[in-house]
Amino acid sequence: MKVAAWIGLLAGALLATLLIGHYGLAAVAHALGAIGWTGFAVVVALQLVVIAVMGLAWFLLVRSEPGAHFSLFVWGRLVRDSASEVLPLSQVGGYVAGACAVALGGLPFALAAASTVIDVTLEVAAQLVYTAGGLALLQALHPDNGFAQPVLIALVGMTVLVGGFIVVQHRGIGPASALVDRLSQGWLKQFTAGGVAGIAATKQYLHAIYARPGAVALSGALHLATWIASALEIWLALRFMGVPLSVAAVLALESLLYGARSLAFLVPNAVGVQEGAYVALGALLGLSPETALALSLLKRARDIAIGVPVLLAWQAVEGRRALRRLALTGAPALAAVSAEPEKSADR
Repeated sequence: MKVAAWIGLLAGALLATLLIGHYGLAAVAHALGAIGWTGFAVVVALQLVVIAVMGLAWFLLVRSEPGAHFSLFVWGRLVRDSASEVLPLSQVGGYVAGACAVALGGLPFALAAASTVIDVTLEVAAQLVYTAGGLALLQALHPDNGFAQPVLIALVGMTVLVGGFIVVQHRGIGPASALVDRLSQGWLKQFTAGGVAGIAATKQYLHAIYARPGAVALSGALHLATWIASALEIWLALRFMGVPLSVAAVLALESLLYGARSLAFLVPNAVGVQEGAYVALGALLGLSPETALALSLLKRARDIAIGVPVLLAWQAVEGRRALRRLALTGAPALAAVSAEPEKSADR
């Protein structure tokens, strides 16, 4: 992990610890315990459904390609989110892990990388729409909230950046190429078609996917639906906790929360950022600091409950594949070594 990420992680962890200490660990734990095991199980199950729909959104981009299967992209999405939320990685590290899982599942790496770039772009674009809707709800609920102007400025800036990113994906230059190059290095370089050739193939797939605007539009719509569904999941969690916050308030809270998380993308797992945003926004929308922090911890517990088994399963699956590759590549070498004494005897 880079120095900046380590600094962000440590600063975020310190902030989260200070917030929980300030408002009282016992009070936060009491609020968290109010959801009960049944409520927690429901939240985890709903999150798995949301992840499956996100996998569908990714799959739709490449469904006509050989080797593309819905279950593979659900698996890839599970790995992507688990790596981002459980491991001390930036969001880009999660993207790499998800693309790796899909490529190891049999999809050409160039296609895995290209579809990841576009899927991430559509998800961020849908998030901008989601955040704009949340800001409108916040304005309707609390016209004098103090968040409107900075959030609006951030939204405009992010919209320009996403629009520019889409343009450069079509033209194959700039940040899009940088992300493709990042996805083509490190863990995944063995799946490229040989350096520059592999990156060129990835860029060809970018153009091919964008040539199917219907699939791209449907994928983007599904991403927007999953953003809204994730907020409804939190609304239900609050009901289990005995906190009757309105759907509109929860949509405003969650949309602006994820907007804050996106701006702090360099901080692994948004540690501290999520907790601080929950306390600040929750106070405005009628959520006590203890409940806000409990909600943040609930999300982290949910992500661990899903992510740890997924990462362990991924490690086991890829470990077996690595052993099979080693066995296949090692067999000729072993045969050559065993033949050496015979050749020496002949001499």
